[in-house]
Amino acid sequence: MALTNQDILEIRKDFPILQRQVNGKPLIYFDNAATSQTPQPVIDTIVDYYSNYNANIHRGVHTLSQEATDKYEEARITVQKHFNAAQPYEIILTAGTTHAINLVANGFASILKKGDEVLVSALEHHSNIVPWQILCEKTGAILKVIPQTESGELDLEAFNKAMTPDLKIVFVNHVSNALGTVNPIQYIIDQAHKVGAAVLIDGAQATPHIKPDVQALDADFYVCSAHKICGPTGVGVLYGKEEWLTKLPPYQGGGEMIDQVTFKKTTYAGLPHKFEAGTPNICGGIATAAGLDYMNNIGFDMIAAYEQQLLKYATKELLTIEGLKIYGTSKDKTAVISFNVGSIHPYDIGTILDKLGIAVRTGHHCAQPIMDFYKIPGTVRASFSFYNTKEEIDIFVASLKRAVMMLS
Repeated sequence: MALTNQDILEIRKDFPILQRQVNGKPLIYFDNAATSQTPQPVIDTIVDYYSNYNANIHRGVHTLSQEATDKYEEARITVQKHFNAAQPYEIILTAGTTHAINLVANGFASILKKGDEVLVSALEHHSNIVPWQILCEKTGAILKVIPQTESGELDLEAFNKAMTPDLKIVFVNHVSNALGTVNPIQYIIDQAHKVGAAVLIDGAQATPHIKPDVQALDADFYVCSAHKICGPTGVGVLYGKEEWLTKLPPYQGGGEMIDQVTFKKTTYAGLPHKFEAGTPNICGGIATAAGLDYMNNIGFDMIAAYEQQLLKYATKELLTIEGLKIYGTSKDKTAVISFNVGSIHPYDIGTILDKLGIAVRTGHHCAQPIMDFYKIPGTVRASFSFYNTKEEIDIFVASLKRAVMMLS
């Protein structure tokens, strides 16, 4: 089965923001790689929390606290089941992908020593580069890079050569935010494990399109953000194997993450609380589960198949524009198209498209090394979701042609 046009029209009714206008035009939202829009069931969950059981969790004996605690821990189990983690306590709820990566990188500061090697891919978001650079400065570890090819894929021959006994951790995204490339993470994980290295997968861009099974992948860490999977901003997920989470020290100190505190010695709580210091984004955690429930009710296989239709159609239509070049032509990619048209600056194109009610992203997309590889200042990025339509793509392509004419 596949999503029909009628299915998409019904789905679109769940997203209030898609009914609004921008600059007098119906909104066409093609910036889904930056954040997805929020469906009404998730909005209702947020309103319900603040209207009916807003309270701090894990600490109170009163009814509201107990209700909020139950909902929050039920949300953790929803996330666990979605990613097929072995245990609920292998799911750490964070403030986002960036927070989750920093948590792991900070923990590895107690493990790495001078001369150890860590490996990053050339396709990473800055959030999966900078924390590891900081780590290397602290520890004396050596940062190595898996280069990319012209098509926007990883050079696996170079990757294989980097598999040495000194390698301690590999960190790579599942999907490139700038190019849409789906990386061969199963191969990367398998090869890294052969030399005893841990692997962290940045799944921020994959989770809107792919339902990862962390046990099947044998990933040591998998991280993502709620706001890209129909949830709220300011919430993220860190999956970590129990053995690794037990080994890593706490990232932050404070309430909730302790067992006993005296002025002589503090002992830490068990998982997952060891990594969840302070009052969490309770409503955000609960709403994250609501977002996953919403997408699972549609079906990730259905979502992926439909988005591939949009990608194929948009690619074909965009390539009818003279001088348009697409960056990232991997055979395996998600519904993201990064492009430029001739020598026109991407910012100028994005500005005109906004005047026509079309939201795209322009710039280096927090992936400056990719832009340096292609020797460009940035790209226009159109990223599609399951609530977008071919009709919107037609309007987008016509509007882009108009923008190009105005700027040429």
